[in-house]
Amino acid sequence: MMYHASIAAKDPEHVAKVVAELWGGEAIPFLPTNNGSWMAIASDDRNTALEVYPYQMVLSYEDPKVVIPDPDPSTTDYVATHLAIGTKLTADEIFAIGKREGWFTQRLRRKMGFDVVELWVENRVMLEILTDEMQADYLETTTTPRWMAALEMWKEAKAAGKM
Repeated sequence: MMYHASIAAKDPEHVAKVVAELWGGEAIPFLPTNNGSWMAIASDDRNTALEVYPYQMVLSYEDPKVVIPDPDPSTTDYVATHLAIGTKLTADEIFAIGKREGWFTQRLRRKMGFDVVELWVENRVMLEILTDEMQADYLETTTTPRWMAALEMWKEAKAAGKM
């Protein structure tokens, strides 16, 4: 099952608003990246979301910021596309698959308060894999009200000059 995905667009805000309209949801700035990215939230039982990054941004496990600018995408294999998917496997089983395939794999905690195992397919496309335990945390922490509260906190911090 899929929980969220990301794409790159020339006008991330507009694209997120159109997708949110299609879903009957909300569109908000995607705060964890703070780079002009937007997110469409479906407000459904899976907290389905689409992250929309600015065109020519890519995801990379080599940079701690995760989403980085790439003015010349022809020079890299990285892309802005990723999927968050659920699995019945354990984290150890996911790591074993990553090792077997020679794909970079790491467990990380996201700012919203849930863990993922990143499995970088062919070391260029990220899958955020959620075990059963991680799926419960994801569903609890990525609700529309939580995203809206985070947006308000971000606006207050920005207005106070803390960003």
